[in-house]
Amino acid sequence: MASYFDEHDCEPLDSEQEARTNMLLELARSLFNRMDFEDLGLVVDWDHHLPPPAAKTVVENLPRTVIRGSQAAKNGRVDSEDRRSRHCPYLDTINRSVLDFDFEKLCSISLSHINAYACLVCGKYFQGRGLKSHAYIHSVQFSHHVFLNLHTLKFYCLPDNYEIIDSSLEDITYVLKPTFTKQQIANLDKQAKLSRAYDGTTYLPGIVGLNNIKANDYANAVLQALSNVPPLRNYFLEEDNYKNIKRPPGDIMFLLVQRFGELMRKLWNPRNFKAHVSPHEMLQAVVLCSKKTFQITKQGDGVDFLSWFLNALHSALGGTKKKKKTIVTDVFQGSMRIFTKKLPHPDLPAEEKEQLLQNDEYQETMVESTFMYLTLDLPTAPLYKDEKEQLIIPQVPLFNILAKFNGITEKEYKTYKENFLKRFQLTKLPPYLIFCIKRFTKNNFFVEKNPTIVNFPITNVDLREYLSEEVQAAHKNTTYDLIANIVHDGKPSEGSYRIHVLHHGTGKWYELQDLQVTDILPQMITLSEAYIQIWKRRDNDETNQQGA
Repeated sequence: MASYFDEHDCEPLDSEQEARTNMLLELARSLFNRMDFEDLGLVVDWDHHLPPPAAKTVVENLPRTVIRGSQAAKNGRVDSEDRRSRHCPYLDTINRSVLDFDFEKLCSISLSHINAYACLVCGKYFQGRGLKSHAYIHSVQFSHHVFLNLHTLKFYCLPDNYEIIDSSLEDITYVLKPTFTKQQIANLDKQAKLSRAYDGTTYLPGIVGLNNIKANDYANAVLQALSNVPPLRNYFLEEDNYKNIKRPPGDIMFLLVQRFGELMRKLWNPRNFKAHVSPHEMLQAVVLCSKKTFQITKQGDGVDFLSWFLNALHSALGGTKKKKKTIVTDVFQGSMRIFTKKLPHPDLPAEEKEQLLQNDEYQETMVESTFMYLTLDLPTAPLYKDEKEQLIIPQVPLFNILAKFNGITEKEYKTYKENFLKRFQLTKLPPYLIFCIKRFTKNNFFVEKNPTIVNFPITNVDLREYLSEEVQAAHKNTTYDLIANIVHDGKPSEGSYRIHVLHHGTGKWYELQDLQVTDILPQMITLSEAYIQIWKRRDNDETNQQGA
């Protein structure tokens, strides 16, 4: 065993050095010999004999014990901060009517999102908690004492700087971050119970107005429609379904998934403080991820946004074009056959046309393709007024414009150089089918809107005849019921959007336009200029409960 001097890399004193020992060493020796220090004028508050210094190996081998908070409490070692945590005198200063967690979590002074706290008295966001931090200065200057960390969901009292532990604050954390159990999610479509907001207004969870910040009603309508598609909604209500998806470093598209999940949980929160939701964070993610293609301050096209959003969600969830599927493709993706035939130039002589039609290049080809939505073409609107000097608003049955997909109807498509004839036939119907009615045509000068009214039933739309014969047997159910109808009103560039949605729990229809929510008769829905529709395929055990 190594000696004490070897371990500490030192040598014993010789006789000459011992005589010149400094006073500190003498003092230490006196301590070990129990010398009475009062004779020297020193006051010592211990009366025990201290052990000699221990070897390094002995110290390193000492057993280590970690004392946790619960153990300390059992042993009576509860500090004064813990006692204050349970009895904060400022809880009655919290003003729930000003709390709004829908906006970006930024400090109102430094504009930093790092370590942001919400003042529960005035509702503003501030950074930090320590001395000279914005939250600390705010608490001293305005005597606002209760703060919530927006990331950890812990409450603190400033400037005293202790954590507040009180069960009465759970409603605030639930509004900031709502959570749903599997049982609650399973019962969403069975409940018809109204919820009451903090200001006393009542609302149906899921049928909640979205704030139009400036010109984002086109996005609001699409988000409302998607939030009422049960499989998609259920997937995003439970964060565990997607939080562990791995994305490449620096990928910003997953922000779209996170924000959409947060918005979905807020829309379906039965314990909101207010009867509307602001999609501010969701739309900021849209602006960022679309590279400003879709903006808050500029009106956009609902179909363009829907198409981009579904594909962006699918990609951010790890989906690919062919192999890897996601919840988006499981819900909305169908397939069709596209038959294409190239046409000779119309100015060519008839004989030359016939010769060209014999070439392989002009023979009909067929490709299999998937789709997220079906585009329905409207007949051309009349250009002239009737005898009463009023424009005639034409009407067309839904089944007339669906004939495009019966495998027989041909449509000519023109490009800069060539012309093609195409026909379409459906081979797979998805659980939820989206129709986009093509109302807008663009040319070099302006965008023109077709006001034709589409006459459609609310329920019992059977699409079996649009399937090819060999795949009809594989589809037991081909009947669809409408669950969402997005309407565009007004001129192409200055119009507005509203949406009709079916609440599954009550079986009633509601009209939502920004913050306004009203109930509507099903018969009134068919009179609108429908732009986007979502249809739900019936299951075997499902019956019609929607009314007319």
